[in-house]
Amino acid sequence: MRLLIVEDEKRLAVSLARGLTAEGFAVDVVHDGLEGLHRASEGVYDLVVLDIMLPGMNGYRVCGALRAAGHDVPVLMLTAKDGEYDEAEGLDTGADDYLTKPFSYVVLVARIRALLRRRAGAASPVVTAGSLRMDTAARRVRLGEDEIALTTKEFAVLEQLVLRAGQVVSKADILEHVWDFAYDGDPNIVEVYVSALRRKLGAAAIRTVRGAGYRLEAR
Repeated sequence: MRLLIVEDEKRLAVSLARGLTAEGFAVDVVHDGLEGLHRASEGVYDLVVLDIMLPGMNGYRVCGALRAAGHDVPVLMLTAKDGEYDEAEGLDTGADDYLTKPFSYVVLVARIRALLRRRAGAASPVVTAGSLRMDTAARRVRLGEDEIALTTKEFAVLEQLVLRAGQVVSKADILEHVWDFAYDGDPNIVEVYVSALRRKLGAAAIRTVRGAGYRLEAR
């Protein structure tokens, strides 16, 4: 999943980006409200982590502008403020959740995963496709009775395919959600990870649809 962090405290933003990248997310970071609104409006993000006290445009206005324009991307607000009125104002502008600094990183990740599950309409973090069972909360994959060890990026690529099992997922779509905005390497990197997944799941598990992308075959 691809996340956008809009946070003007650069050390915090970098720390969050590193941690969330290690969790398997693709993460982009901006430090200004106007730039955050511009990026979030592109429609490529699965969730926005949005600070309130920002230069250019504060988080309340960014969130309000996104909702007014019809964007339904989940927004998790971060702020040094506290109190029920600040929380109410954030939620009234369309934010989906609210976390007050200082916060627990573990809680942040849990809130992010909960919002992503809610958006997907899934009550459970476990997704199945045939005999393949993927627990997106525990970051574990089982094929039948066997647990399959995956790297962070392998898990992220497989997640994109499992969430749309039976559908064709383009290479560009996988790149967009698994690698961050700054990635300018070879787009064939997707093929490398698909090949690795085939070795672990079986050659027939992922089918290449020539000129279109990849499809996970539920078996």
